[in-house]
Amino acid sequence: MSNGSSISQFLLLAFADTRQLQLLHFWLFLGIYLAALLGNGLIITTIAWHHHLHTPMYFFILNLSVLDLGSISTTVPKSMSNSFWDHRAISYKGCVAQLYFFVFFMSAEYFLLTVMAYDRYVAICQPLHYGTLLGTRACVHMAAAAWASGFFYSLLHTVNTFSLPLCQGNAVNTRMGQFFCEIPQILKLSCSYSYLREVGLIVFGVCLAFGCFIFMVVSYVQIFRSVLRIPLQQGRHKAFSTCLPHLAVVSLFLNTSFFAYLKPPSISFPLLDLVMSVLYSVVPPAVNPLIYSLRNQELKDALRRLVTGCFTEAINLLISSAQHS
Repeated sequence: MSNGSSISQFLLLAFADTRQLQLLHFWLFLGIYLAALLGNGLIITTIAWHHHLHTPMYFFILNLSVLDLGSISTTVPKSMSNSFWDHRAISYKGCVAQLYFFVFFMSAEYFLLTVMAYDRYVAICQPLHYGTLLGTRACVHMAAAAWASGFFYSLLHTVNTFSLPLCQGNAVNTRMGQFFCEIPQILKLSCSYSYLREVGLIVFGVCLAFGCFIFMVVSYVQIFRSVLRIPLQQGRHKAFSTCLPHLAVVSLFLNTSFFAYLKPPSISFPLLDLVMSVLYSVVPPAVNPLIYSLRNQELKDALRRLVTGCFTEAINLLISSAQHS
């Protein structure tokens, strides 16, 4: 019986056998990755640069953008590298690191989305207590709790998963459309019933995620009940403009990840599984900045001022350098 220490590398999914399709995959993922870097980078810079955006809601959006950058940077660059250089291998330590950081960023993001639902609930349903319940210290503590929860949750799963003996080869179930290391695929390489311990941890994680989901549902039921009581149309529009982007991000996150993990094995097709893997691991980090920037007028105005200011500064520098030369 071989264990994890005797495996030096794992084999990931090969997107295509032909060189043209491999390069197409590389350029497609490169475009998505650059879009995610640009969108999340602009949001982080805009919120950090404009002091009037230093509020709890935008503080949490900034943390969400950092987590999005981390999650997409964990999987996409390695997949791009494999397609560009035409290989499938990832080292054992690389697989451990990829699994750990992916679970860390995704779970921390889910906990943060739960905190953001509470932020919107207090802002809409208890506005008079907003400054008290969500002061600077409280916001930092809640964001730190989301990051710390993701850290320990991911550490627990990673240590437990890679402590199992592995004797079913080193191919990370390429028939299931996986292009990165993930817990269910590593468990399928195990040859010991001790994997049931990790299954128990996954069940615990599902129960925890369901609890967070119920909390978000209850929060938004209360939010919409309060919004519908607002007499002025302008007040309703402002409330919806701050709540709908968060609700859209939560829906995208949950729908893609739940379908990828909970769909029946009987409807498993390689192409469908690949699309689901891309949808829940790659698309949300690239789309989230677009969702927030389209629905939030205050953030759009700040982004416009930032881009305009940078463009004007660049023009002034060019003119100045031209005059000196």
